[in-house]
Amino acid sequence: MATPLSPDRLVAALKAEGVKVVEQSGWQTHNRNHKGPWGPVNGIVIHHTAGSDSRSLVWVGTSSLPGPLCHTYMAKSGVATMVANGRANHAGTFAQNAHDAVVAESSTHPRPYEAEPVDGNQHYYGIEIENLGNGTDPYPEVQYEAAVRWATAICRAHGWSEDSVIGHKEGTRRKIDPSFDMNTFRKDVAERLAHPADWNGTPEEDDLPTPNEVAKAVLTYDGLIAIPGASPTNPTYTLSSTLTEILKRLDKANVSIAALSAVNAELVRTVAALAAGVGSIDPAAIVTELREAIESIDVRLDVAGN
Repeated sequence: MATPLSPDRLVAALKAEGVKVVEQSGWQTHNRNHKGPWGPVNGIVIHHTAGSDSRSLVWVGTSSLPGPLCHTYMAKSGVATMVANGRANHAGTFAQNAHDAVVAESSTHPRPYEAEPVDGNQHYYGIEIENLGNGTDPYPEVQYEAAVRWATAICRAHGWSEDSVIGHKEGTRRKIDPSFDMNTFRKDVAERLAHPADWNGTPEEDDLPTPNEVAKAVLTYDGLIAIPGASPTNPTYTLSSTLTEILKRLDKANVSIAALSAVNAELVRTVAALAAGVGSIDPAAIVTELREAIESIDVRLDVAGN
């Protein structure tokens, strides 16, 4: 369990994780604390809104379920609007076994019992992700990624693992949200937790240097590198001169290989001519042996040698 983050610390953690944050006016004191305690906190609950354009709804709520209905609202654009600081009407009551799994940070989240003695609104942060929840309404990548970052930021701030994150459907049998797989979501949180907060994932292929850019950088490197086996009078080469020497020796090797190929071709023609007059010679077998012998030749490039 942990003491809830202050508004400033929560926003700072989210921004450090790369979440685009909008602070709705008054969110720092918008809560349901008069209905019960807020904290100690044990985890995070993920919801979908089951509607569209729900930002106002999660702030105000309804007559039967007054707002705030979450701590953060996540739009399809990936922008996180801060809705509440304190107790929010998002989780309701939870099953004891589901809550115990979160407290223990268990990698197994069991099907919740029917009995629900735990006050989820006291112990959990909640996010409402804009989605109809019908299985066909998509979660844009920017939205899903922002939700992962949001959950990761809170876990990182409290020192929690990804198993402190559950779906509403994992805390109670009354709900089906969110409409994506929570094991996958937790795996994505774990991946982020394994890196610094400013990590942006695997670089896109377009962001990687091209082979030509790499070659140019190497060939213009001015430093000296030690070459194993180099002569005492020339113990170092510049990296560019080393590569240049390698290319020269490759050119020489290619010339030698071309000459060997020409000899091979001539031998094949000679054997074929002999075979035409001598019936006991198998030209195909001889050609095969010659090719195998030539292909077994190793060309050695001794960079440090002369």
